[in-house]
Amino acid sequence: MQLDLNLLTALDALLEEGSVAGAAARLHVTSPAMSRSLGRIRKATGDQILVRTGRSMVPTTRALAMRAQVHALVQQAHQLLSAQQELDLAALDRVFTVRWHDALTAASGTALITAVHRQAPGVRLRLSAEPGTDDAELRRGEVDLESSSGTPTLPDIRHRLVGSDRLVVAVRPGHPLTEGTLSLERYAAAEHLTVSRRGSLQDPIDEALTAHGLERRVVAAGPTAAFALQLVLDTDLVVTLPDAVTRTAREQLGLVTLPPPLPLPDVPLYLLWHQRYDNDRAHTWLRELATETVRALFTPVPRPAAASGEAGCTVPNV
Repeated sequence: MQLDLNLLTALDALLEEGSVAGAAARLHVTSPAMSRSLGRIRKATGDQILVRTGRSMVPTTRALAMRAQVHALVQQAHQLLSAQQELDLAALDRVFTVRWHDALTAASGTALITAVHRQAPGVRLRLSAEPGTDDAELRRGEVDLESSSGTPTLPDIRHRLVGSDRLVVAVRPGHPLTEGTLSLERYAAAEHLTVSRRGSLQDPIDEALTAHGLERRVVAAGPTAAFALQLVLDTDLVVTLPDAVTRTAREQLGLVTLPPPLPLPDVPLYLLWHQRYDNDRAHTWLRELATETVRALFTPVPRPAAASGEAGCTVPNV
Protein backbone atom coordinates (compact mmCIF):
# COMPACT_ATOMS: atom_id res chain seq x y z
CA MET A 1 0.00 0.00 0.00
CA GLN A 2 1.42 3.39 -1.03
CA LEU A 3 1.16 5.96 1.76
CA ASP A 4 1.73 9.70 1.33
CA LEU A 5 2.60 10.95 4.81
CA ASN A 6 2.09 14.53 3.64
CA LEU A 7 -1.61 13.77 3.75
CA LEU A 8 -1.36 13.45 7.53
CA THR A 9 -0.13 17.03 7.78
CA ALA A 10 -2.92 18.19 5.49
CA LEU A 11 -5.50 16.20 7.45
CA ASP A 12 -4.26 17.65 10.75
CA ALA A 13 -4.55 21.18 9.36
CA LEU A 14 -8.02 20.52 7.93
CA LEU A 15 -9.30 19.16 11.23
CA GLU A 16 -7.66 21.97 13.19
CA GLU A 17 -8.93 24.80 10.99
CA GLY A 18 -12.25 23.29 9.88
CA SER A 19 -11.97 24.70 6.37
CA VAL A 20 -9.98 24.25 3.18
CA ALA A 21 -9.02 27.93 3.06
CA GLY A 22 -7.85 27.95 6.68
CA ALA A 23 -5.82 24.77 6.26
CA ALA A 24 -4.26 26.12 3.04
CA ALA A 25 -3.23 29.34 4.78
CA ARG A 26 -1.77 27.41 7.70
CA LEU A 27 0.38 25.20 5.45
CA HIS A 28 1.19 28.02 2.99
CA VAL A 29 -0.36 26.29 -0.03
CA THR A 30 -3.13 27.35 -2.39
CA SER A 31 -6.76 26.49 -1.72
CA PRO A 32 -7.01 24.36 -4.91
CA ALA A 33 -3.98 22.36 -3.75
CA MET A 34 -5.59 21.78 -0.35
CA SER A 35 -8.85 20.78 -2.05
CA ARG A 36 -6.95 18.16 -4.02
CA SER A 37 -5.36 16.90 -0.79
CA LEU A 38 -8.80 16.65 0.80
CA GLY A 39 -9.98 14.63 -2.18
CA ARG A 40 -7.08 12.22 -1.80
CA ILE A 41 -7.73 11.94 1.94
CA ARG A 42 -11.38 11.13 1.28
CA LYS A 43 -10.37 8.45 -1.19
CA ALA A 44 -7.79 6.93 1.19
CA THR A 45 -10.10 6.90 4.22
CA GLY A 46 -13.42 6.26 2.51
CA ASP A 47 -14.88 9.13 4.52
CA GLN A 48 -15.90 12.69 3.63
CA ILE A 49 -13.85 14.10 6.59
CA LEU A 50 -15.42 17.57 6.22
CA VAL A 51 -18.97 18.15 5.04
CA ARG A 52 -20.63 21.44 4.23
CA THR A 53 -23.36 22.76 6.53
CA GLY A 54 -24.66 26.08 5.29
CA ARG A 55 -21.65 28.32 4.73
CA SER A 56 -19.30 26.36 6.94
CA MET A 57 -17.81 22.88 7.03
CA VAL A 58 -18.03 20.47 9.93
CA PRO A 59 -16.05 17.28 10.61
CA THR A 60 -17.68 13.90 10.26
CA THR A 61 -18.00 11.50 13.16
CA ARG A 62 -14.97 9.55 11.97
CA ALA A 63 -12.95 12.74 11.56
CA LEU A 64 -13.71 13.71 15.16
CA ALA A 65 -12.67 10.26 16.34
CA MET A 66 -9.32 10.37 14.54
CA ARG A 67 -8.46 14.05 15.18
CA ALA A 68 -6.42 13.52 18.35
CA GLN A 69 -4.51 10.57 16.92
CA VAL A 70 -3.71 12.43 13.72
CA HIS A 71 -2.50 15.45 15.68
CA ALA A 72 -0.31 13.25 17.88
CA LEU A 73 1.22 11.49 14.85
CA VAL A 74 2.06 14.79 13.17
CA GLN A 75 3.63 16.13 16.36
CA GLN A 76 5.66 12.96 16.83
CA ALA A 77 6.89 13.12 13.24
CA HIS A 78 7.79 16.78 13.72
CA GLN A 79 9.78 15.95 16.86
CA LEU A 80 11.54 13.04 15.15
CA LEU A 81 12.63 15.03 12.12
CA SER A 82 13.47 18.31 13.84
CA ALA A 83 15.00 17.17 17.12
CA GLN A 84 18.49 18.25 16.05
CA GLN A 85 17.43 21.64 14.70
CA GLU A 86 17.81 24.86 16.63
CA LEU A 87 14.55 26.55 17.47
CA ASP A 88 14.03 29.61 15.29
CA LEU A 89 11.43 31.63 17.17
CA ALA A 90 11.24 34.30 14.48
CA ALA A 91 10.19 31.64 11.94
CA LEU A 92 8.09 29.46 14.26
CA ASP A 93 4.55 28.96 12.89
CA ARG A 94 2.41 27.07 15.38
CA VAL A 95 -0.85 27.16 17.31
CA PHE A 96 -0.80 26.43 21.05
CA THR A 97 -3.90 25.85 23.17
CA VAL A 98 -3.52 27.03 26.76
CA ARG A 99 -6.30 26.15 29.20
CA TRP A 100 -6.06 28.06 32.46
CA HIS A 101 -8.71 28.84 35.04
CA ASP A 102 -10.33 32.22 34.50
CA ALA A 103 -8.56 34.10 37.29
CA LEU A 104 -5.14 33.03 36.05
CA THR A 105 -6.04 33.92 32.46
CA ALA A 106 -7.23 37.35 33.59
CA ALA A 107 -4.11 37.91 35.67
CA SER A 108 -1.46 36.57 33.27
CA GLY A 109 -3.08 36.09 29.86
CA THR A 110 -2.19 39.52 28.52
CA ALA A 111 1.44 39.22 29.65
CA LEU A 112 1.74 35.76 28.10
CA ILE A 113 0.24 36.81 24.75
CA THR A 114 2.49 39.89 24.67
CA ALA A 115 5.63 37.90 25.46
CA VAL A 116 4.81 35.18 22.92
CA HIS A 117 4.06 37.68 20.17
CA ARG A 118 7.24 39.64 20.91
CA GLN A 119 9.49 36.58 20.68
CA ALA A 120 7.64 34.50 18.07
CA PRO A 121 5.27 36.62 15.93
CA GLY A 122 4.10 33.56 13.97
CA VAL A 123 2.82 31.72 17.03
CA ARG A 124 -0.90 31.91 17.82
CA LEU A 125 -2.41 31.19 21.22
CA ARG A 126 -5.81 29.78 22.03
CA LEU A 127 -6.72 30.66 25.62
CA SER A 128 -9.60 28.28 26.28
CA ALA A 129 -11.92 28.13 29.28
CA GLU A 130 -11.93 25.24 31.69
CA PRO A 131 -14.78 22.79 31.09
CA GLY A 132 -17.42 22.07 33.68
CA THR A 133 -16.17 18.50 34.00
CA ASP A 134 -12.73 16.93 33.79
CA ASP A 135 -11.76 15.39 30.47
CA ALA A 136 -8.74 13.98 28.66
CA GLU A 137 -8.06 16.85 26.24
CA LEU A 138 -4.53 17.27 27.60
CA ARG A 139 -3.82 13.59 27.05
CA ARG A 140 -5.36 13.65 23.58
CA GLY A 141 -3.16 16.54 22.53
CA GLU A 142 -6.03 19.00 22.15
CA VAL A 143 -4.60 21.17 24.95
CA ASP A 144 -0.90 22.01 25.15
CA LEU A 145 -0.64 23.58 28.60
CA GLU A 146 -3.06 23.52 31.49
CA SER A 147 -3.28 24.97 35.00
CA SER A 148 -4.32 23.02 38.06
CA SER A 149 -4.37 23.31 41.84
CA GLY A 150 -3.49 19.62 42.15
CA THR A 151 -0.99 17.18 40.74
CA PRO A 152 -2.19 14.92 37.90
CA THR A 153 -3.25 11.35 38.51
CA LEU A 154 -2.28 10.09 35.04
CA PRO A 155 1.34 8.90 34.75
CA ASP A 156 1.87 10.45 31.31
CA ILE A 157 0.97 13.98 32.43
CA ARG A 158 3.92 16.12 33.56
CA HIS A 159 3.55 18.90 36.09
CA ARG A 160 5.52 21.83 37.49
CA LEU A 161 4.81 23.86 40.62
CA VAL A 162 4.94 27.54 39.63
CA GLY A 163 3.60 29.20 42.75
CA SER A 164 1.59 28.95 45.93
CA ASP A 165 -1.22 31.40 46.63
CA ARG A 166 -2.60 32.42 50.00
CA LEU A 167 -6.34 32.81 50.50
CA VAL A 168 -7.88 36.20 51.28
CA VAL A 169 -11.38 37.48 51.99
CA ALA A 170 -12.95 40.00 49.59
CA VAL A 171 -15.95 42.21 50.43
CA ARG A 172 -17.46 45.44 49.14
CA PRO A 173 -16.44 48.80 50.62
CA GLY A 174 -18.57 49.54 53.67
CA HIS A 175 -19.34 45.87 54.32
CA PRO A 176 -20.09 45.15 58.02
CA LEU A 177 -17.03 42.85 58.21
CA THR A 178 -14.74 45.83 57.52
CA GLU A 179 -15.74 47.39 60.84
CA GLY A 180 -13.82 46.23 63.88
CA THR A 181 -11.94 42.96 64.25
CA LEU A 182 -12.87 40.14 61.91
CA SER A 183 -13.47 37.32 64.34
CA LEU A 184 -13.96 33.70 63.38
CA GLU A 185 -17.58 33.85 64.54
CA ARG A 186 -18.39 36.98 62.49
CA TYR A 187 -16.76 35.45 59.44
CA ALA A 188 -18.72 32.21 59.78
CA ALA A 189 -22.02 34.07 60.35
CA ALA A 190 -21.71 36.06 57.10
CA GLU A 191 -23.34 34.95 53.84
CA HIS A 192 -20.73 33.38 51.57
CA LEU A 193 -20.17 32.73 47.88
CA THR A 194 -18.02 29.94 46.45
CA VAL A 195 -16.22 29.85 43.11
CA SER A 196 -16.73 26.53 41.38
CA ARG A 197 -16.99 25.60 37.71
CA ARG A 198 -19.09 22.62 38.82
CA GLY A 199 -21.36 24.71 41.03
CA SER A 200 -20.18 23.20 44.30
CA LEU A 201 -21.47 24.95 47.43
CA GLN A 202 -18.63 23.62 49.58
CA ASP A 203 -14.84 23.84 49.51
CA PRO A 204 -11.94 23.20 51.94
CA ILE A 205 -12.86 26.32 53.94
CA ASP A 206 -15.92 24.49 55.25
CA GLU A 207 -13.68 21.70 56.56
CA ALA A 208 -11.48 24.25 58.32
CA LEU A 209 -14.52 25.84 59.97
CA THR A 210 -15.87 22.45 61.03
CA ALA A 211 -12.60 21.81 62.85
CA HIS A 212 -13.41 24.92 64.92
CA GLY A 213 -16.98 23.77 65.56
CA LEU A 214 -18.45 26.34 63.17
CA GLU A 215 -20.47 26.25 59.95
CA ARG A 216 -20.90 28.98 57.37
CA ARG A 217 -23.87 29.66 55.13
CA VAL A 218 -23.06 29.50 51.43
CA VAL A 219 -25.91 31.11 49.51
CA ALA A 220 -24.52 30.89 45.96
CA ALA A 221 -21.81 29.39 43.77
CA GLY A 222 -20.29 31.37 40.91
CA PRO A 223 -18.64 29.75 37.86
CA THR A 224 -15.71 32.18 37.65
CA ALA A 225 -13.72 34.45 39.93
CA ALA A 226 -14.67 37.45 37.79
CA PHE A 227 -18.38 36.76 38.30
CA ALA A 228 -17.89 36.17 42.03
CA LEU A 229 -16.00 39.44 42.54
CA GLN A 230 -18.65 41.45 40.67
CA LEU A 231 -21.39 39.82 42.74
CA VAL A 232 -19.51 40.62 45.94
CA LEU A 233 -19.22 44.26 44.85
CA ASP A 234 -22.99 44.53 44.43
CA THR A 235 -24.09 42.58 47.53
CA ASP A 236 -23.16 41.77 51.12
CA LEU A 237 -21.81 38.37 50.08
CA VAL A 238 -18.31 37.32 51.14
CA VAL A 239 -15.89 35.39 48.94
CA THR A 240 -12.63 33.75 49.97
CA LEU A 241 -10.28 33.14 47.09
CA PRO A 242 -6.57 33.10 46.07
CA ASP A 243 -4.79 36.42 46.48
CA ALA A 244 -2.19 36.78 43.71
CA VAL A 245 -4.32 35.67 40.75
CA THR A 246 -7.25 37.92 41.74
CA ARG A 247 -5.33 40.93 43.12
CA THR A 248 -5.60 43.10 40.01
CA ALA A 249 -9.31 42.34 39.56
CA ARG A 250 -10.05 43.16 43.20
CA GLU A 251 -8.17 46.44 43.01
CA GLN A 252 -9.89 47.47 39.78
CA LEU A 253 -13.28 46.88 41.41
CA GLY A 254 -12.24 48.71 44.56
CA LEU A 255 -13.00 45.76 46.82
CA VAL A 256 -11.69 45.52 50.37
CA THR A 257 -9.31 42.64 51.08
CA LEU A 258 -9.18 41.11 54.57
CA PRO A 259 -7.06 38.31 56.04
CA PRO A 260 -9.10 35.21 56.91
CA PRO A 261 -9.60 34.83 60.67
CA LEU A 262 -8.42 31.21 60.67
CA PRO A 263 -5.36 29.46 59.26
CA LEU A 264 -6.00 28.16 55.74
CA PRO A 265 -3.61 26.15 53.58
CA ASP A 266 -2.07 27.92 50.60
CA VAL A 267 -3.37 26.96 47.16
CA PRO A 268 -0.65 25.48 44.92
CA LEU A 269 -0.59 26.34 41.23
CA TYR A 270 0.74 23.79 38.74
CA LEU A 271 1.30 23.85 35.00
CA LEU A 272 0.50 20.54 33.28
CA TRP A 273 1.45 19.10 29.89
CA HIS A 274 1.64 15.70 28.21
CA GLN A 275 4.91 13.80 28.16
CA ARG A 276 4.88 13.77 24.34
CA TYR A 277 6.09 17.37 24.54
CA ASP A 278 9.03 16.75 26.86
CA ASN A 279 11.56 17.06 24.03
CA ASP A 280 9.56 19.43 21.85
CA ARG A 281 11.70 22.57 21.76
CA ALA A 282 8.84 24.87 20.81
CA HIS A 283 6.68 23.52 23.62
CA THR A 284 9.61 23.76 26.05
CA TRP A 285 9.98 27.42 25.10
CA LEU A 286 6.25 28.02 25.67
CA ARG A 287 6.11 26.39 29.09
CA GLU A 288 9.28 28.19 30.23
CA LEU A 289 7.79 31.49 29.11
CA ALA A 290 4.47 30.64 30.79
CA THR A 291 6.29 29.68 33.99
CA GLU A 292 8.17 32.98 34.03
CA THR A 293 4.98 34.91 33.34
CA VAL A 294 2.94 33.20 36.06
CA ARG A 295 5.69 33.32 38.68
CA ALA A 296 5.76 37.10 38.29
CA LEU A 297 2.35 37.11 39.99
CA PHE A 298 3.94 35.80 43.17
CA THR A 299 6.75 38.36 43.28
CA PRO A 300 6.04 40.77 46.17
CA VAL A 301 5.10 44.24 44.93
CA PRO A 302 6.19 47.16 47.14
CA ARG A 303 3.16 49.16 48.23
CA PRO A 304 3.02 52.62 49.78
CA ALA A 305 1.99 52.68 53.41
CA ALA A 306 -1.75 53.27 53.86
CA ALA A 307 -3.50 54.93 56.71
CA SER A 308 -5.04 52.57 59.23
CA GLY A 309 -8.67 51.76 58.44
CA GLU A 310 -8.56 53.26 54.94
CA ALA A 311 -11.49 51.89 52.88
CA GLY A 312 -10.56 49.75 49.91
CA CYS A 313 -7.01 49.09 51.07
CA THR A 314 -5.34 45.71 50.75
CA VAL A 315 -3.95 44.29 53.96
CA PRO A 316 -0.28 43.27 54.05
CA ASN A 317 0.72 39.62 53.84
CA VAL A 318 -0.02 37.62 56.96
